[in-house]
Amino acid sequence: MAWRLRLAPEKTNFDFFRHQWLTFGGSVLLMLLAFLFWGAEGLNYGIDFKGGTTLRTDSSQPIDVGAYRAAVESQPVGDVVITEVFDPSFRADQHVAMIRISSAEADQAVSEDALTAVKTALVKLDPAIKFVSEETVGPKVSGELVYTSILAMTVTSIGIMLYIWMRFEWQFALGGVLALLHDVFITVGIFALFQIKFDLTIVAALLTILGYSINDTVVVFDRLRENLVKYKTMPLKDVMNLSVNETLSRTLMTSITTLIAVGSMMVFGGDVIRGFSFAIFMGVLLGTYSSVYVAKNIVLMIGLDRSEKPKNGKPSDHEFANIDA
Repeated sequence: MAWRLRLAPEKTNFDFFRHQWLTFGGSVLLMLLAFLFWGAEGLNYGIDFKGGTTLRTDSSQPIDVGAYRAAVESQPVGDVVITEVFDPSFRADQHVAMIRISSAEADQAVSEDALTAVKTALVKLDPAIKFVSEETVGPKVSGELVYTSILAMTVTSIGIMLYIWMRFEWQFALGGVLALLHDVFITVGIFALFQIKFDLTIVAALLTILGYSINDTVVVFDRLRENLVKYKTMPLKDVMNLSVNETLSRTLMTSITTLIAVGSMMVFGGDVIRGFSFAIFMGVLLGTYSSVYVAKNIVLMIGLDRSEKPKNGKPSDHEFANIDA
């Protein structure tokens, strides 16, 4: 007999509305706190959003990221991000690094004197170092990046809402998108609370969260739609509970395996991707929670007209099956 791992029994009968004041009300409270922290503390923007200069270095000596960071941070500059670049085309003695620095003064470009001091400190550390390229992003360009990031999040949310509207009904679309915003806003609030660096990689993580979370929600909605046809006289709340219970094992298995992979990246991936991994980790947790406790609750509050016929005026596949029977 084949043995299969299950994170939940094959059949469960949990009442996901039993403590609705705590589960759904807690989500509302967390969103309000996220806005509060966001407004009071603000985000700790990285170089992408504040502007700065990127230096690409090339050396025949192995790169010690810690020593590079200590040398650069001893100079009159702001934030520093150092990444070692790996490429199969590099020679065995070719070691490349990307060094991004921001100005010590807000809304100002990195001065030539500061850049000269940084280069001098790195040459003292590694006489073989060469500066092969230098790129500067000014405050104006970084401001445009903030705008385009917000635009990307907005367009993505609208696109998802339109898709769910066409695939299901407008109540499902509204519930799904509000659940997505719940995940994103709370994640951003956590970044504001702990002043974790917020840059373009975090925006990429937030977009990833949108895609992951809506996938879980659509699975629940799809089962709900099937059960609404199957159990026409069952109360809507009971149908929702049944649908979540039927998809619970799949939801838990998907979420936990994803959390294991992302958690490994967060612990062992180093400083470069730690913020990205943390954002996705929190997004997966919140996305799983919102798929079970937030999205369907919003649909229940809005209500569904269960007397409606399919939009094309024809019986559904389930109705054909009942007719044939």
